[in-house]
Amino acid sequence: MAEAADVSLDGLRLKLAPEIARAAVFDGWGEEALAAAARQEDIDPAVARLAFPDGAMGMISAWVESVDAAMQERFGSGALDEMKIRDKIRELVWFRLKQIKGMEEAFSRALAIQAMPQNAARALKMGWSSADAMWRLAGDTATDYNHYTKRAILASIYAATLAVYVNDESEDKADSRAFLDRRIEGVMKFEKAKAQWLGGNREHFDVARFLGRLRYKQS
Repeated sequence: MAEAADVSLDGLRLKLAPEIARAAVFDGWGEEALAAAARQEDIDPAVARLAFPDGAMGMISAWVESVDAAMQERFGSGALDEMKIRDKIRELVWFRLKQIKGMEEAFSRALAIQAMPQNAARALKMGWSSADAMWRLAGDTATDYNHYTKRAILASIYAATLAVYVNDESEDKADSRAFLDRRIEGVMKFEKAKAQWLGGNREHFDVARFLGRLRYKQS
């Protein structure tokens, strides 16, 4: 069995996360799933537990981080460079959705845990982080108020499509794909209308400056 010295605890979290998610389909997000994942990866269960001192939310967070890492590996080398922005976002969201195919029950259980009052803030932060990762891969460099609105909108699209995907029994998740396309198209129409209304030289400088201070405020 692998020893603690063989890999950092952060690395161990990412290594075990996909197997924990697979086990969570049957065992839920707890000790049984963690032990099953440790056995699958030939890791000492005692060492595996050290990587998840925060319990179920830590396991769920690691699963999300593992999807972020897989997305970065798949698209981080410029695979999206020739696509239009709407196609980039569609490709990124769909890639993430495919990561839970066959593990819809694990996702539903994770969602119930995230919805608990004590976990809500962390769940929102995870959703924001995933939206930020997608926008960065799509090439977004906005630093004004658009940085925040883009991520908030994408996080809501992603969450809504996840809710459809997990219950979608259509062939090859066709209903989910259509739902995602409609949401993206709606946002693109809104952005076009907003740009026309604002005009080429109108900017919300006061809002951007305020949000910028929040973004870079030191803790």
